[in-house]
Amino acid sequence: MNIMDMVLGEQNASAINQMAKSLGLGTTETKNVVEQLLPVLSRGLQRNTTQEDGMEALVRALSSGNHQRYIDQSEVLTLPDTVEDGNSILGHIFGSKDVSRNVAAYAEKQTGVSSSIIKKMLPMVAALAMGALGKRASSGGLFRGAGRVTKQNQGLIRSFIDSDHDGSIADDLLSMAVKLI
Repeated sequence: MNIMDMVLGEQNASAINQMAKSLGLGTTETKNVVEQLLPVLSRGLQRNTTQEDGMEALVRALSSGNHQRYIDQSEVLTLPDTVEDGNSILGHIFGSKDVSRNVAAYAEKQTGVSSSIIKKMLPMVAALAMGALGKRASSGGLFRGAGRVTKQNQGLIRSFIDSDHDGSIADDLLSMAVKLI
């Protein structure tokens, strides 16, 4: 199971419904936008893990951030604290608001949903993505041994965020770069 499967799986239908309701969208529209945003967020996470100390920073964030609550308690997705946390996550993933704007414009072209709505949705989806990653990491034993970053832990994280299931993040990164240019 990867991040897309976990966030969009039936067990998280309430998260999609919660976002849809708060944004005035239908569940199908919301799911379509999430399907466009998750691979881009996933690729951003992948890119960050390949940078110096990037994997360690991600493990620290996952082990100390209580992100699982975004998966386990969908009712918190629209709270101001969640949106603030989601914006912080976006800042770490993308590094700039310009990238977030480009992502929203791209998703608008793909889905027909206004980029202004997608910009409101991005922090919630980022929080969900980190929640899914946190839940997977914890269930996969990532946090045993004080959250040390072992090759096994790196493999667990990379396989979870490999958006096209091919075992490589290089093509995912290239695809993201092309889409954002």
